[in-house]
Amino acid sequence: MPPPAKLGTMLLLGPPVLLFALITWQVVVDGPLVDLDERLSRALVHPDRASELLADLGNVQVALPVLVIALAYAAWHGRAGGLDRWWLPPAAGAAVMVLVPVLVAPLKEWTDRPGTPAVPPAVGYYPSGHTATAVVAYGAATLLLLPLLRSPAVRRALVVACAALVAGASYGLVRRGYHWPLDVAASWCLGAVLLICLSLLVSRSSRRRSAGTPSRRTGPS
Repeated sequence: MPPPAKLGTMLLLGPPVLLFALITWQVVVDGPLVDLDERLSRALVHPDRASELLADLGNVQVALPVLVIALAYAAWHGRAGGLDRWWLPPAAGAAVMVLVPVLVAPLKEWTDRPGTPAVPPAVGYYPSGHTATAVVAYGAATLLLLPLLRSPAVRRALVVACAALVAGASYGLVRRGYHWPLDVAASWCLGAVLLICLSLLVSRSSRRRSAGTPSRRTGPS
C-alpha cells in the first residue's frame, strides 16, 4: 500500500490526467465527444473585438511578464529573508512554464486536429497553447505569491484575479473561434497537472520555513 503522501499525490493528479487522456482519445479517434464539441463551438462562436482581447490574455507577450514579475519577487523575498534554497520555488515556477511548449508542441503534431471554421484552414489546434500558457503563467504566479501574503483578503483577491484571467482567456479563445472547447478543456487538465506539482513543491518549502529550519545564512556558525 502506498504511503499517505504518495496516495494523496495520486488522488490529486489522477482526475486531470484521466480526463486529459479521455479527451485526447476522443480527439484522436473522432469520437462522440468531438461531435458534441463541434456543436457547442457553433453555438458559442461569435468573433468580436471583446473576444479577441480576452483571447490575447493567453499570449506569451501578456502572460509571461506576469509570471516573470512573480518569479523575481519570490526570489527577492526569499533571498532577502535569508532562506535556505530561496531559489527553489522560483526555479520550479520557471520550469513548469518551460514545460508548456515542450508538452504542447508534440501533442499538436500528433493529434493534427483542424481548427474551427472561424480560422483559416490549418491543423495542430489540440491542445490550446494559449490556454495552457494562461493557466500555467497566472497559476504559477499565484502559487508563488500566496505564501508571501499575510492578508486573507489579498490572498483571496489574488486567487479570484487568477481565475478571472484564465476564464477570460479561455472564453475569448472559444468565442473568437480560435479553438474548439475541447482544446481549451484539455489544456486546463494539462495546466492543472503542472500546477499541482508546483503547489506540492511550494507547500513543502513553506512547511520547512514555518518549522524554523535554519538556513545557511541565518543558522549558527
